[in-house]
Amino acid sequence: MIETLFTVNSSNMNGKDGVRCQIIPDMNQENLVLDPKRSQNIAILLRALNVTIEEVCEALTEGNADTLGTELLESLLRMAPTKEEERKLKEFKDDSPFKLGTAETFLKAMLDIPFAFKRVDAMLYISNFESEIEYLKRSFCTLESACKELKSSRMFRKLLEAVLSTGNRMNVGTNRGDAHAFKLDSLLKLVDIKGTDKKTTLLHFVVQEIIRVEGARLSSNDQNPIAEKSQQSTLQDEVEYRKIGLQVVSGLSRDLTNVKKAAAMDADVLSNDVSKLANGITKITDILKLNKETNNTKFCEFMNEFLKKAELEIMNVQAQEGIALSMLKGLTGYFYGDSAIEEAHGVRIFVVVRDFLGILDQVCKDVGKTNERSMVNLGRQIETPTNLIVPQVFPGFNEREKYSSSDDERPSSS
Repeated sequence: MIETLFTVNSSNMNGKDGVRCQIIPDMNQENLVLDPKRSQNIAILLRALNVTIEEVCEALTEGNADTLGTELLESLLRMAPTKEEERKLKEFKDDSPFKLGTAETFLKAMLDIPFAFKRVDAMLYISNFESEIEYLKRSFCTLESACKELKSSRMFRKLLEAVLSTGNRMNVGTNRGDAHAFKLDSLLKLVDIKGTDKKTTLLHFVVQEIIRVEGARLSSNDQNPIAEKSQQSTLQDEVEYRKIGLQVVSGLSRDLTNVKKAAAMDADVLSNDVSKLANGITKITDILKLNKETNNTKFCEFMNEFLKKAELEIMNVQAQEGIALSMLKGLTGYFYGDSAIEEAHGVRIFVVVRDFLGILDQVCKDVGKTNERSMVNLGRQIETPTNLIVPQVFPGFNEREKYSSSDDERPSSS
């Protein structure tokens, strides 16, 4: 019994040992070149990409980036072996008793194509080229539109004029009571100046005054002047004017849509993207030089055809970049002034205006609620904080535009 028992165990152990001895050499055989973990990751990635060695090699030989797509090309570029790994793969003999793993077999087949991974890099550039060009064109178009919107906005200039007039009226008799301009960043601080009720801010007051004046201007076709009407009728007109004017002021945010989009951009990053795209052309020219010796006519024809189109597209986007950045520089000088040009780096002007528009939208909502309450009770005068009530703050506000859109006049500067 003992003999039989131990014979069985001995047999089992030998069997297990035999299996273990067989597995270990197989693992080593399949990981002769790459790190085992890296080899396994590449094999998993290849299965996920669902692509064959033949499909990849054919696309690389012809230079057709569309066949593989951006995602696969990026994955192939990450698989690129080190010089040592490349040497070992090239030296590996097919008649070797050892077996290459899935990842090693795939990479070895790719390396049989001249300059395979330089081709992958060039084809990835081609695959991304069109989307990069379209992104840059849209971005510079948005910057141009934002500059035009802000500079030509009548209501934005009216707001600047109203803020300047209010500030001067509040500071009358002081050395700050006759200012000709103010820093654009000050717009963000208007809500910090509050009236005696601790709720109404200076921006609330400015908006209330503007909507009244704007409403009256838009309703100027009324044949009966307010002075000839009853008090009840006058109050009704007043509320109606404010309602109409509020629609105009609250619409500023919609009118400056591209300004808000431009605030999310970075002019320096866009310029760097243009430079990278232009410099990337060397990937195509370099691979063309390297592949002259291979006599691969189809590959060279494909690359040369792309090169002609790409060079023209890059010239166009560089020209658009110059126009957009020139307009941005002009807009910065228009609102900030030459003396404070350093304060308005890049698209900061759009960031300030975007943040101000967010504040203005909330103030317009507050003012709208106040006006709704006024409509319910027309017998009560519309009240504003006494320390902010400035009679005739905007004399001649309707009759003239203090600031034109010409480049030599600035509604606000440092």
